Amino acid sequence: MSNVTRPAENEYNAYYAQYIRRVPDGEVFDLLAQQSATLRGVLSKLLPEQGDFRPGPAEWSIKEVIGHLNDSERIFAYRALRFSRNDMVPLSGFDQDIYIPASNYSERTLADILEEFDLLRRANILAFNRISAEASQRCGKANDAPVSVRALIYIIAGHVEHHIESLKVDYLPKM
Repeated sequence: MSNVTRPAENEYNAYYAQYIRRVPDGEVFDLLAQQSATLRGVLSKLLPEQGDFRPGPAEWSIKEVIGHLNDSERIFAYRALRFSRNDMVPLSGFDQDIYIPASNYSERTLADILEEFDLLRRANILAFNRISAEASQRCGKANDAPVSVRALIYIIAGHVEHHIESLKVDYLPKM
């Protein structure tokens, strides 16, 4: 069992409650470990060209959604690493809407982007599943708001849950 428990509401910006509440009670690292397989299961029946599907002209493609998960995983994990190591220099926010057009996710295969997700997730589980309770509760400032390490870990898990649901509801039924 890890030392990472559910964060209190004062440990993160209210915006992130939408992700944190998606994380079920129990061991957060169990969910983190399962999400790669869940994501692959949701997308398993797609043909390679279907990774380019977008439900509307202004929407991200499936490959871009998974790429966005990769970008977010890196950014939230970087924040968690910094704050867990007692580095309290405030960190800037990021604008997801400029990341995707600047990426090359549309030129890559869905399998390649999913493999990247798997590797990022495995590295983050290894980095944080043995963190001390004290380090998990450290708070820093990101995007002009306080956030704890454990909140960031929950945000990572809940953010993926959000996009898995979006893929199931907004993407796959329209294909």
